[in-house]
Formats: sequence, structure tokens, C-alpha cells
Amino acid sequence: MAGKVFFSVTMSLDGFMAPEPVPVEDVFSPQGRDDPRVQRWLTKWSELQAWLFPQRWFRENLKLGEGGEEGLDNDIARATFERTGASVMGKRTFDAGELAWPEEAPFHTPVFVVTHTMREPWERKGGTTFHFVNDGVSSALDHAREAAGERDVRIAGGAEIIQQCLDGGLIDEFSITLAPILFGTGIRLFDHVDPDRLALVQTRADTSSRVTH
Repeated sequence: MAGKVFFSVTMSLDGFMAPEPVPVEDVFSPQGRDDPRVQRWLTKWSELQAWLFPQRWFRENLKLGEGGEEGLDNDIARATFERTGASVMGKRTFDAGELAWPEEAPFHTPVFVVTHTMREPWERKGGTTFHFVNDGVSSALDHAREAAGERDVRIAGGAEIIQQCLDGGLIDEFSITLAPILFGTGIRLFDHVDPDRLALVQTRADTSSRVTH
């Protein structure tokens, strides 16, 4: 188990990794689209991730069609995917993805979901299998390390799971893609994290025309 544990997120200039949460089922229901809270959530989320949507790798991975942008942003998105041998995520992140991901989920590796819900593994096309772990994030991480082998484990969100891993000293490295937008309110990446438990060293910074990694 030689791989690293990492997370990679996009963050607004004022420190938010997601808009204020709204019920997942509202976001993906016809009725919810008329809700101003849902409209704001969708607008802000789209603005935050706007750098990623045009990238060739992203379009190919989600089978959105051929073509797309190539360059620094595309290379970083692809490299993040290629280094990942398994992922860990929280129940809310999974719930949103279950409604939004295509039949061939975009991970193509094992994913371990931290939840209190008992559920059998859910296998999808393309090599993604979701495993549901009921005894905490450390246990999920142990399973993910074993599954990933020499590749890395990605903490795929949400913020609470990332914060637990940071406070637990479980993260080897992380990357932030800083988008030139302001949220004002939402879910902060570093809320509830004890700064005395972290020692950070910047190793790299890359800037494209859209964002700074």
C-alpha cells in the first residue's frame, strides 16, 4: 500500500467548496427547478466548475461527445483521475451522484461510501463498484487503501468527510483549484478544522486562463 491519500477540490475565492446545501431530491426534480434556492445552487455550482466542463478528458469520461479543450486544465483533470485507485465519499455526495451520474459512473475504480445505511455493493458499468461502510471514515479509508494497491486514494467529498480526514491526520496532500468567483455563503472547505493539527507546505502552483491550481 504505497499510494498517498489526497483530495482535490475547486474552491471559490472566498473559501467555499459548495453553495449552501439544498435537499438533493429538489435539485434533480422538475418541481425543484422552480425553487429559487435550487436555482441559486445550480447557478453557483455551475460557475464553480465551469473550468472543468469544456475539458476534453471530462467530456470523454462522461461520454458527452468528442472534442473539447486541451492544455493545463485538461492535463490536471486527467492526472487526478489516473492517479486514483479508489475513492472515499460521504453519503450526501453519493446521494447526489446516484441521481446525477450516468449508468457508467465516472470513477472506474472502487468507491467506499461512509454511511449508516446498510446496503449491498452497487456495481456499475465501466468498473465502478460502490461499497457502503458503516463503521466510519477510518475504516472506509483502510478498505480503499487495500483496493487501491500502489495507486492513490482520493477523498471525494463532501466537506465533512474531508475535514474529518484532515483532523485525523489522514491526508498526505491536497490540491485546490481556485476559481475567480465569490459565493458569499455556502460550505467552507476548512470549517471546523483544527489549524494546530496541520502543517502545510506548498509544493506547486499552476495558472491557466480560467483558474489557479
